[in-house]
Amino acid sequence: MGVLRIGQTEVAYELRRSAATSERRITVMPGHVEVMALATDDEEEIDAFLRRKRRWLFNAVRELEARAATRPVVSRFATGSKVPYRGRMVRLTVRRHDGPHIEISYRRGLVVDVPSWVRTDSAIATEIAVWLKQRVRRDVREIASVYQTKFDLRPRSIRVADMRGGWGSCGPSGSLTVSWLLIFAPRSVLEYVVAHELAHLKHRSHGRAFWSYLRSIMPSYEKPKAWLEVHQSSLNADFLRKANLR
Repeated sequence: MGVLRIGQTEVAYELRRSAATSERRITVMPGHVEVMALATDDEEEIDAFLRRKRRWLFNAVRELEARAATRPVVSRFATGSKVPYRGRMVRLTVRRHDGPHIEISYRRGLVVDVPSWVRTDSAIATEIAVWLKQRVRRDVREIASVYQTKFDLRPRSIRVADMRGGWGSCGPSGSLTVSWLLIFAPRSVLEYVVAHELAHLKHRSHGRAFWSYLRSIMPSYEKPKAWLEVHQSSLNADFLRKANLR
């Protein structure tokens, strides 16, 4: 453990060396500072790096301490809360850990491991939104891959995004866009939207030929289509946006 003196303040830090890193860096966490050095660095090079970074390090430590002291305790995103996911409300489990980042996984519910310094709903909401978008992006690509293999439907590109209107689109060049909010619908509904847009690669309009072709590649499309028509107003990320506005 090393100590860097900045004016009248002493900042303790843990020094690590890595042959895999290409640049030196400093990571600041509550009560802990880690300095990552190159495997080839000698003490003089590390000392010079720390001198160049001492003002930044001082400010980063003070800012982190101030933020931790003034942030309210998380209330909305707490163990036992329910969040929408794939057509149902699933249990949220929030756990504290000593790592530097918020980590999210799914194990019979959404599990969020939160660093001890995170004290607001907004930080958790942001990470949940990122995780949900990554999950639906993966699902869309998996579904599209199946239809490509079975029916030789090859979109020019696939994008998951916020959409102001509709749940999906197929551009003139064959580029597919799917709303990420479909992560809140059952997977069969997401599959219906993907199949619907892929069908437009063969038939641009919603005429009889289009619906006949869609039925040929997804015979059960009517049930998820009806689900979406009934529940589409409930597919929103308001619970995340409200947390971010607090």
